Formats: sequence, C-alpha cells, structure tokens
Amino acid sequence: MTDDLEDASFVAVDLGASGGRVVRGRFGAEKFELEELHRFPNEMRRVDGALRWSTRDLFGEIKVGLARVAASGARVTSVGVDTWGVDYGLFDGAGTLLEEPIAYRDPRTDGIFDKVFALVPREEIHRATGIQLMPFNTLFQLYAHVHGGRWPRNAARLLTMPDLFHHLLCGSDVAEWTHATTTQMVRHDTRDWDRELLRRLEIPSSILPRIVPPGTRLGPLRSEVAREVGLPGCEVVAPGSHDTASAVAGTPLSEGVAYVSSGTWSLVGVELRAPLVNDETLRENFTNEGGVAPAGEGGMAGTTRFLKNVAGMWILEGCRRSWKERGRDVTWEELDAAIARAPAWGGVIAPDDPLFFHPDDMVAAVQRFLRETQQPAPDDPGKLARIVLESLALRYADVLETITRLTGRPLTALRILGGGSRNEFLNQATADVTGLEVLAGPVEATAIGNLLVQAIAARRFRDLAEARAYVAHVLPAKRFAPRDQGGAPALIGRLRRLHDVREKDPRAPR
Repeated sequence: MTDDLEDASFVAVDLGASGGRVVRGRFGAEKFELEELHRFPNEMRRVDGALRWSTRDLFGEIKVGLARVAASGARVTSVGVDTWGVDYGLFDGAGTLLEEPIAYRDPRTDGIFDKVFALVPREEIHRATGIQLMPFNTLFQLYAHVHGGRWPRNAARLLTMPDLFHHLLCGSDVAEWTHATTTQMVRHDTRDWDRELLRRLEIPSSILPRIVPPGTRLGPLRSEVAREVGLPGCEVVAPGSHDTASAVAGTPLSEGVAYVSSGTWSLVGVELRAPLVNDETLRENFTNEGGVAPAGEGGMAGTTRFLKNVAGMWILEGCRRSWKERGRDVTWEELDAAIARAPAWGGVIAPDDPLFFHPDDMVAAVQRFLRETQQPAPDDPGKLARIVLESLALRYADVLETITRLTGRPLTALRILGGGSRNEFLNQATADVTGLEVLAGPVEATAIGNLLVQAIAARRFRDLAEARAYVAHVLPAKRFAPRDQGGAPALIGRLRRLHDVREKDPRAPR
C-alpha cells in the first residue's frame, strides 16, 4: 500500500429495486470516508404491457452522481455498479438496448414452473445450478420472454442489470461472476453457462456474454461520458455486482458466523468454500450464489453464498405506504415508539407467503393473512408492525436452524448488515429467538463491499481478508445479546405450521 493509494477515492453505484445512490469512498490508514453524493428513486412502471425499469432515467441519475463526485474535487480511481438480481436487458448487434428491461415482479412468470418443469425436471435444474428455484429467476423470465411471443428477433446480447450499466459506462460486453450465478443459468461445477439446459428450453445461448470474476477491469469511461461528468481517466471495475455479493464482501465474517443482509429482501446465509447441492438443499430450496474470495484466488471469484432468499423490510415499507395513502403518514421514529408500546407476540405471519409479494395494499394483506389464520387483525400501526418484525425474526431463526442442519456446522453469532441493521427492535428480537449474539452492521455493507473490490483491484488491499480486517477495525459492530426466550421453539413451530397450511390449502391466496 502506498500513500498515493490511501488518498485515492473509489465510487460505488448501488442500485436497488426501490432506489439508487452514488457514493464515494476513501480508505485512509485510520479513517474510512464514505460520502453519499446522490440519491434517487427507482420504481417499476407499466410500459408496453409490462412492468419495466427505466434505464434511461437511471443512467441519467448515475451521471448526475458522477458529476457531483467530480465537482467534489476527489481524485477518482474507478467506479463500479451493483444491483439487485435476476433482471436483464437485450441489445442488438450494434450494442443498442432494444427495450426497457422487464421487472421481476411482472406477472409474466405466473405459472411458469409447470411449463419449464415439463421440459426439464426441477431436480435437474437444481442439481446443475445449485440455485434456489424462484419463478422470477432469469432462467424462467427468459423462458417466458422467448416463448411468450414478444422476443425481439434482432436480440444479440443479454446483459444483466449491472453489466448493462457497465456497458453504458464503458462499452464492456461481459457478465460478472456473482451476478451471473443468480440467473440460474450457470453450472456450479463448470462455472460456465449451462448451454445444454438452455438448448432443452429452446433459449438461445448465443446471446450470453463471457463470464469474468469480480475485480475485473472493464475499461475507461466512454469518452463522451467522461467529458459529460468530468472524470477523465476514470476506470470501470466490476465489483461483486450482485448487491448481496457486495454486502457480504463488505462484512467481516469468520467461521461460525452467519449473516442476514437486511433490506427490501432478507438474504439469510453463510459463506462456504464450495457449493452445497443435494436433495436436501433442493427440498429446502436453498441457493448457492457466487461470492468474492477472501484470498483473491480465482480472480476473487472463489466463495459460495449459501443462503435462502426470504422476505425483508418490503412488508413494513409496504405498510407505511398503505398508511400514508390512508392519510396516516407514520414516520420511522413514531413507528419505533408505537412498536415498543405494543404487546409482544400479538400474532404471527408467514413473511414469504405470496400474498405479500406485490399487493395493492400491504396493510390489508397482513390483516387478511391474520384473519384467514384465525388470529386477531389489529388496525393499530404499532401492533401490526410488531407482528411483522417479530415474524421476520422467527423466519430468520427458522432458516438458520435449517442452515445448521444442512451444513453440519454450528453457528456462534449472526451478522445483520445493510439498512435493516438500523432497526434495533428487529436486531434484539432476532437475538432473542435465535439464541445467538447479533452483531449489527455495517449499515453500508453493500457500498463498502463494492468499494473494497475496486480497492483490491487497485492494490490498496492485498486481498479481501485484509480488506475485511480493515472494516472490522474502523467500523466496529453494535452487539445485541440474546435474552431468555424459552418459548422460541414453539413460536418457530407455529410459523412453520402456518407456512405449511398456506402451501397445502388450495384456497390460500396466490
């Protein structure tokens, strides 16, 4: 490491399904600087008969953020983009985007499992890819796109969302490893696209780009972009471009420590050295996504994020939107106080029930679930929010018990990272029902992980192990010790029974 690199800044573009931001980071010897230069909303819009993302608007916001970085006077070494998973854009042979990407919450994949599994059994797909079977995974979206009568005939290249923005920034035409694995189109043994699977589903594999590891230098900003934003000489580097890959990379982890990446979704998992794929992981619907390697082997593409994708703060965020539409604009501070006054365990919901996936009114959806499972359905925001958060804590405990059983490795602690780690009630409830010490933070894990991979590529750090040690030193975690919760096993059992009933009852809403 040199003094020159200590003074260098790196820029993370962190795009989520509800908003994005552009942040600048500098890794000083004893002080880490993180500055948010621009924040902007992101939302799905119905255009041409489908829910879509506006890449035009998002790229415009990214450039606004980069221009603000330039105006700050920082000496910028590189920029990298991370996003949510599974969505993609299609380009023609000249590199022009053919249509705005369709969002994963679009109903085009309703009933898709029956169609795909009639051609390739679910067991084969999981055995090959190791990925959790979810109807909005890229594989299923792509099948619906190709066979739904709307496939652009001149489609020549598929780029997932972060690769799409890297292309707009520098003209790159590759797929970053951590994001590619989430498509459910990469074999876990060969670490390459499963072209035979795609052939059987009559999906053209010729549209898929070369896969590269995190930390790959993709090239300088396009000249016109560099001039517009004022960053000449700035390079584009692929981070762990799936946002959870960046979040896990930016979090100090050790043997026996699990994590919950808590945001719109909750990703509950552990870091493994190799994929774990068998009949049990299929039955429990766990996923093996590519991660960033602690020691830099394989070009930083060397670990597995063994996890389960479960509901997150999306439910509570949806409730706040519903209350606001009803004329009750409940702030987070007011809600925290109301939760503290509400009685414990006033009800339990199954957070992953399809009823909560994309309802028009989230409060009504939660109340409907409670009524249909013979539980009181309060209207008070504090009572309802407490039910949601306690149910999330139970779901985390449920998944962590399954992880321990599947891996055969006991857990000693749990890291909650990301924006959801600010919620102290959820942190303490999770410690109580899991019996594990909870370490909260880093809050900015995704941006930090994005920046760390860029810094490793620039040789500011030797490898991810050294970079994580730096984070642990400059950003100590807040700790939550478990309190006696003798009834936790019964509560977890209650959650599981609710989930099973909803799965088996044909009258349950879908």
